[in-house]
Amino acid sequence: MFSTKRIVTIAMFVALATVISIVERSVIIPGVPPGVKLGLANIVTLLSILVLGYKDAFFVVAVRCILGSLLGGNPVGFLFSITGGMLSTLVMSVMWRYLKKYVSIVNISVIGAICHNIGQLFVASVLAQDFHIYILLPVLMISAVITGYNVGLLTKYVYKSLYDRNIGGYGIP
Repeated sequence: MFSTKRIVTIAMFVALATVISIVERSVIIPGVPPGVKLGLANIVTLLSILVLGYKDAFFVVAVRCILGSLLGGNPVGFLFSITGGMLSTLVMSVMWRYLKKYVSIVNISVIGAICHNIGQLFVASVLAQDFHIYILLPVLMISAVITGYNVGLLTKYVYKSLYDRNIGGYGIP
């Protein structure tokens, strides 16, 4: 049974992640290769794992991807979003559950960003039926480390703030 507080928190996370995702798609950063994004919606994904747990985090990611594709007008983008989002959520959830004593939120975020990019690159290679697309892997890995680090820092500060206000969480590594 879900409490009202939990349902409202999930709904807020879904709404926030969806809005961030749509806004982020519409922002073009000069000099940044196509497909490279800041990944700010992943702040909400990681917070969902930390505050709500992995089951609710998967729900938040799934609904964000569905709504983002419907509202953003890009149904093909759904395949990229859901694959990258689910793979990164899976890996970050496992890391948080079993390795949180050994790795930081920032480390988890970086690995999640790398997995997100690998998942999306896999979808691109399948859709294009061309594995030469993996030539983009070095650029995407560098961007994943940079964006994952920044997303991890932001998530760490937001999580600490939520924890200090007694809004979920089980401890700050």
